[in-house]
Amino acid sequence: MSQNVKIKKMIGNALLDIAEGLQTGNLTKKVKIGLTLDGSEHGNENLIQGALRAMERYVDVEVVLIGDVDIDNCKVVKTEKGDVHKTMERLLDEGEIDACVTMHYNFPVGVSTVGRVITPGRGKEMILATTTGTSDTGRRKAMIKNAINGIIVAKSIGIKNPTVGVLNLDNARNVEKSLKALKENGYDIDFGESERADGGNIMRGNDLLTGSVDVMVTDTLTGNILMKMFSSFTTGGTYESSGYGYGPGIGKDYNRLILIISRASGVPVVENAIKYAAELYKNNVFKIQKNEYSNAENCGLNKILSSFNKRNQEEEIDIPMPEKEVATGTITGIDIMELEMASKVLWKNGIYAESGMGCTGPIILVNEEKISKALEILAREGYPVKDGSPC
Repeated sequence: MSQNVKIKKMIGNALLDIAEGLQTGNLTKKVKIGLTLDGSEHGNENLIQGALRAMERYVDVEVVLIGDVDIDNCKVVKTEKGDVHKTMERLLDEGEIDACVTMHYNFPVGVSTVGRVITPGRGKEMILATTTGTSDTGRRKAMIKNAINGIIVAKSIGIKNPTVGVLNLDNARNVEKSLKALKENGYDIDFGESERADGGNIMRGNDLLTGSVDVMVTDTLTGNILMKMFSSFTTGGTYESSGYGYGPGIGKDYNRLILIISRASGVPVVENAIKYAAELYKNNVFKIQKNEYSNAENCGLNKILSSFNKRNQEEEIDIPMPEKEVATGTITGIDIMELEMASKVLWKNGIYAESGMGCTGPIILVNEEKISKALEILAREGYPVKDGSPC
């Protein structure tokens, strides 16, 4: 579509909005949210009811249904089954709708969705970063970008200084270390604290239930499972009744505001997803996205991400193991995915080391007399280590 045609359409839509406002007495500019009708396990009526409820509750929202349906009290863009995403993309690109809620949409690599749930412990909202798509083909890199994506969305729904925590998964320690490096370089990130007795920025399962932080950073597959459990924990799994859905696709330079719901999402989730989309649009989520990625890159994001490539290359080096000795000294703080390489770093420096799993997580065992030297070596190589204590 040419720029002139697009401008003419925008002017035409604006005049229609004014005419409708004069007729109804409501001159508030409405946010136009598309909703595709292809694929729900609960049928189109479930989706339509969610749309109607959203428009009843939020007077500044107009829902545009995309699909093969006839209904009087809602605008419909007719399209054949199987073509809803093609039509959705056209409507977004032409400015006919401002955002869209849909199902099973394939985002490009580099884009992942940021979910929004209501935690059962205290009824607190929490952002899950992320729930579908992939921010990066490398898991550690993806989780770092997931944190940034979560912050973008949190700020876009009005949380000025969102607290961030990293779920206790493989790579969590590395992700925490990288995010702290960004913060030390000047990136604005506010770490939350686990509500467990030992605290810290690494979040436990309990913190999921209580909503200890505003943004919970996880890998996408785990986030997807969590999203399903939060959404349907009161219904037995077949009907998602809680939360706002799997959220918007966020990634550097991505500019289509598309939010995902599940084929199992019920009326309340459909309604909330439409509200979620309207909030993001009104608060200019893509402007915030641009600013956050720019700030992160100015604070060394790309250098941090490239350091993982170097570490992966080092893991391929064959380092002989020193002579075995009694190893009862415990070192903690290393991510399980880096235990083997950390042990090899010590071998390279003549210190025998074994990897294992202690009561608080992954550990490296060395001779008691060599604990201080081992800690010094590992810290110098960038591992977030500390002297472990007995369980």
